[in-house]
Amino acid sequence: MAVMSYARTFSLVALLALAFAAQTATAATKQEVEAFADEALQKLYAESPAAKKLAARARGILILPRVWKAGFGVGGEGGEGVLRVGGRTVELYLLTGGSFGLQVGVQRKSVVILFMDAEALSKFRQSEGWKAGVDGSVAIATLGAGGSLDTKTAQEPIIGFVFSNKGLMYNLSLEGTKLTKRKK
Repeated sequence: MAVMSYARTFSLVALLALAFAAQTATAATKQEVEAFADEALQKLYAESPAAKKLAARARGILILPRVWKAGFGVGGEGGEGVLRVGGRTVELYLLTGGSFGLQVGVQRKSVVILFMDAEALSKFRQSEGWKAGVDGSVAIATLGAGGSLDTKTAQEPIIGFVFSNKGLMYNLSLEGTKLTKRKK
């Protein structure tokens, strides 16, 4: 009986976590997402001058300023953002993902993905649902002494930065994260 009760509680919490993550993915207006994206870029650039230099060379920048992840054994994440090309927003995107494993709680993070070459950006924009690690490999940036970026990472066609209010986050993966165009 206790096992059945635990299983029901576990399932309910997991479903609530997935619903929470999915709901946050479509809660903001285009103007709000743009404002949040500007704020996230300013925070990233303040923390990493190397990120700002790379962004100046990028063909496109996907900014997902508020990505929520919630879970209790089974988890989900969701968020939305903007794709900017030439400094202008060209499309809105939704981020979704799910996971299974040891996890409890809710977390908010920001993700910035730099498309460093035209081919990588074109493949991303033409996809119906782009999956990190499947449709394109994202090199997660790590910073060294003085905020410098690993030179190998700086040469990759797609570079990702993941950060929170506490700064850049390391040893994270975007594998399995799905990005789809949002209806405006």
